[in-house]
Amino acid sequence: MIARKILESSSVRELYRFMLENRLSRKALFGIVRKRLRRDLVDVNEDDRPRGVQELKLAYMMALFHGFDRAMTRGYVSRGVTERLLDTVLGNVIMNEERDGSSFEHHPLLLVVSPTGRCNISCEGCYAASDENANKSLSFDIFDRIITDKKRLWDSHLTIVSGGEPFLWRDGSRGLLDLAEKHTSEFFMLYTNGTMITDELAKRMGALGNISPALSLEGFEEETDARRGKGVFKKILDGFDRLRRHGVPFGISVTPTSRNWDTVTGDPFIDFCFEEQGAVYAWCFQYMPIGNNLDLDLMVSPEARFEMLKRTHRLIFEKKIFFADFWNSGIASYGCISAGRPGGQFYIDWNGDVMPCVFVPYAVDNINDVYARGDDLDSLREAPFFRKIQKWQDAYGFRRPAQKTQSWLCPCPIRDHFGFLHRAALETNARPINSAAAEALSDPEYHRIMVEYAKEFEKLSAPLWKEQFAEVPVAERAD
Repeated sequence: MIARKILESSSVRELYRFMLENRLSRKALFGIVRKRLRRDLVDVNEDDRPRGVQELKLAYMMALFHGFDRAMTRGYVSRGVTERLLDTVLGNVIMNEERDGSSFEHHPLLLVVSPTGRCNISCEGCYAASDENANKSLSFDIFDRIITDKKRLWDSHLTIVSGGEPFLWRDGSRGLLDLAEKHTSEFFMLYTNGTMITDELAKRMGALGNISPALSLEGFEEETDARRGKGVFKKILDGFDRLRRHGVPFGISVTPTSRNWDTVTGDPFIDFCFEEQGAVYAWCFQYMPIGNNLDLDLMVSPEARFEMLKRTHRLIFEKKIFFADFWNSGIASYGCISAGRPGGQFYIDWNGDVMPCVFVPYAVDNINDVYARGDDLDSLREAPFFRKIQKWQDAYGFRRPAQKTQSWLCPCPIRDHFGFLHRAALETNARPINSAAAEALSDPEYHRIMVEYAKEFEKLSAPLWKEQFAEVPVAERAD
């Protein structure tokens, strides 16, 4: 392809490298990116998505670019990371003239892998701590094979690493950074509690250039230490400082509950993380009652979730801050991305158990068994439980024209459509991975509360979907 030959030209790469490293030129480069994205997403929109959905997706993507721009302007991005950003921007956006059979129109975009359930702190409600086998870990060879498999099968170059604490994962002398060093074309985003980021670790990440950690906060010092342990907040700030000094772009990860949602989505906290500390992005995972000592009262109320949704959109459009809420931002991902959906993902934990996503604790297979019998990652996408979820995703909106897309403000099978998820798990004999997951399937009160929660939120959010995102049939348009 002509574009690929141009990409391989050293003179062109040097030009774009200069543009990335010079702020005024970088502004022009991002203008090119925005123009290309707007053309593809909004003007052409060949997949017939609602226009409001495409506008929001574009805003999210540009907010991420703005996050990197802020970090690069402050000198928080190493040369190694710049090279990776260059490959991403130039290779996947500017020079991408056409898509082929290996594109994400057909395959997952990424995988989420928790190589170990071990952690050096203990947090209330943690899903990892509910597993009796949390001290187990994937072998280096299995994790290495997973990365190799998804690149070969899907042309996927993004892996999300969760846990447990990812920096505790070891197999003999090898750990996470050794895996990243072996797979230089892979970009790893990992969720960490931030307490293990030494100066040496940050220096190596900056040199590798293909790792970005998201450090977990519950708010300011009071909220963070209350859930994560005394002194954790200060250790996280030390981690921020080391990452900045070694040019490692980082984000934050927050878990809103009924106690702290107002804090973690409020302007003082957002300004602290992005303006004072230099975060590039934020991931928000509202408390989901699937972990140890699950507490339904910790769930963010439907009213609070709706207020969080409005705040998230304001951050994206007005402040150009990439703040992605796993549930409230489902519009930008065209709904649920679990179960190996095209452009989506699935989840593999430290036991090797394979699940639709981190928040659906029902396994369809085990990766160790998959490889032992000679199968690969693609075989997992055909699991009956996965296929039921994929069929539901397609019917709900993913494979529907804009005028027939249902509300992606309520995108999640387990949180917003628990009745469906409950039936699908039972009908396909999906295996609960722990006692809490088994209890959630059998407890009628849990079932009732989840279904009622979904009804309340759907009622609150329906007018917003209709006004801003639902596509009006052509016959009904005023023009």
